[in-house]
Amino acid sequence: MSLPEVLLLDYGAGNVRSAARALERAGMQVRVSDDPADVPHAPALVVPGQGHFRQVMEAFDRHGFHGPVTEAARGGVPLLGICVGMQMLLSGSEEAPGLPGLDLVPGTVRRFDVSPGQKVPQMGWNSLDKVGDSPLLRDLACPAYAYFVHSYYVPLDVEVDAGALTEYGVPFWSAFSAGNLHATQFHPEKSGAVGLAILERFRRYVLEGASSDQPPAASPS
Repeated sequence: MSLPEVLLLDYGAGNVRSAARALERAGMQVRVSDDPADVPHAPALVVPGQGHFRQVMEAFDRHGFHGPVTEAARGGVPLLGICVGMQMLLSGSEEAPGLPGLDLVPGTVRRFDVSPGQKVPQMGWNSLDKVGDSPLLRDLACPAYAYFVHSYYVPLDVEVDAGALTEYGVPFWSAFSAGNLHATQFHPEKSGAVGLAILERFRRYVLEGASSDQPPAASPS
């Protein structure tokens, strides 16, 4: 059986090399591309992201990925967003007021409040607790632990199908599945056996052709 192929987008604002190695370790054939013309032909997409939301979105747009990626996502292509790549899937972020995200998942990314005993950004290991039946977390023993570096988070008022909750002053979505869209706020490539297991589950999801019980991402109303 051939390895499932994923297109890893290289737009200058993500740790592409580390992500590619992790995806390969999880059993995927990785094609790295900075060309948006490759997106319509990709069987699956991986969107990394690292840095300030505005800089990441502007780099993504500058490389011409915005239109092709949203079209592919709404057409049912499996997509995995990592770190700021998760936040990009939403409508926008408090980190860059007025700047639209990809708007594939309605909602706004929030900033952690600084409080006594809680540093921002969150840096280090934290627990994942499953909610529902996300393909990323299926059969994964929880609580599991993953590695985080972030100041902004996806709040629980964002409606998704399933995912993982983590607590850092407030509970937030540390991973989610919404139709064919999947995302992790933590870094799978830095999260040891748990990160590898989650990427292996994305591999399985892609290999199975994205289960028919999960409809494509909806267009915004």
